[in-house]
Amino acid sequence: MNFTARDRLKLLGGVAAIALGACGGGASVSRPVSVVPPTPVPPIPPTVTYTPARGVLRDKFRNKFLVGAAVTPAQVAEGQTEADILKDQFNSITAENVMKPGALAPTEGSYTFEAADRLLTFAQANTIALRGHALLWHRATPDYFFQGTQDEVKARLEKYVTDVVTHFKGKVYAWDVVNEVISDDDGATAPYRNSNWYQAAGGADYIDWAFEAARKADPDALLFINDYNTELTGKRARLLQVVKDMQDRGIPIDGIGHQMHIQAATPVADVLAAIDDVDNQFMGIINHVTELDISIYNDPASCFKNQTNCAADYGNNIPQTAVDDQAQKYRDLYNGFEARPSVTSVTTWGVSDAQSWLNGYPVNRTNAPLLYNRDRAAKKAFRAIVEPDFEI
Repeated sequence: MNFTARDRLKLLGGVAAIALGACGGGASVSRPVSVVPPTPVPPIPPTVTYTPARGVLRDKFRNKFLVGAAVTPAQVAEGQTEADILKDQFNSITAENVMKPGALAPTEGSYTFEAADRLLTFAQANTIALRGHALLWHRATPDYFFQGTQDEVKARLEKYVTDVVTHFKGKVYAWDVVNEVISDDDGATAPYRNSNWYQAAGGADYIDWAFEAARKADPDALLFINDYNTELTGKRARLLQVVKDMQDRGIPIDGIGHQMHIQAATPVADVLAAIDDVDNQFMGIINHVTELDISIYNDPASCFKNQTNCAADYGNNIPQTAVDDQAQKYRDLYNGFEARPSVTSVTTWGVSDAQSWLNGYPVNRTNAPLLYNRDRAAKKAFRAIVEPDFEI
């Protein structure tokens, strides 16, 4: 039925007349009024703040692997909360960006070590190991590196690697010598990414040049090839093919870095299979988990390729199931890494959710992939890792 404004006025007038008749004097009869008490509202339980004991995270794995986080120089400045967290719980740090070629050598022939040196100073002052990332990456390299003949490209790369590794000699315990050099194409005839480096060098020889120069500059530093999606069988097979070829030809390589940017639904078994396949194929190769985070979303490939069909933003209403599932996955992963002796370093890509790169990739939305929340408080995932009896 459709009521006009006039109809509503008539109806309200009739209700008022009835009310006045009931309330008037004379023969009106008083009727008892039944009052239903409001349903009591249960008190809001007090927020329980979990404060981990000092050193509990690094100490739990002290005899197994280093516990690391990727950081920026601003985060390790005196008085920053992240700096206090790192001192409190971590024994390894990785430079998020300031040790890549674009940051260290933006123009040919000159170096800008100042920002990276601030990380080094912080690490040394707090007995924290420094992991170098990365000597060579196609997405963070100035164009001048690729100019000239193949011989000129080789000489320029070798000089850069030599200069940088020498600057940090004896102060960086491991280097990601090459980063993301493996093809994502399951149908590719060659295992290598067809990158600007691949094209400038006329093939994959640039990988050898970088490793050989790094070993010569610092024989004691551990040298790694680092890549993402190693939890996927196709990508992993191509990576292991490259590593075997390097070993067969005597190229100095000590380990494989597994980035492990995984999603909520990524099976733990797939992550651990990446470690096991390395262990089963190679003797003495070290495994590092280099960029671990666990997105609270599950996105299809199209979300990463062209930002379509991405999961809707939770905003500030992250479901409790997502929080609990993430905590369980972190527990299972760290338990799995602990059980595998070849894993000697596990690094999360960031300290707190507030500064995670996943807030802007693959689309802008609230994400919560790390062990500390936006207020820099340890999350349920942290507690799940360090307390075996903690009920998630």
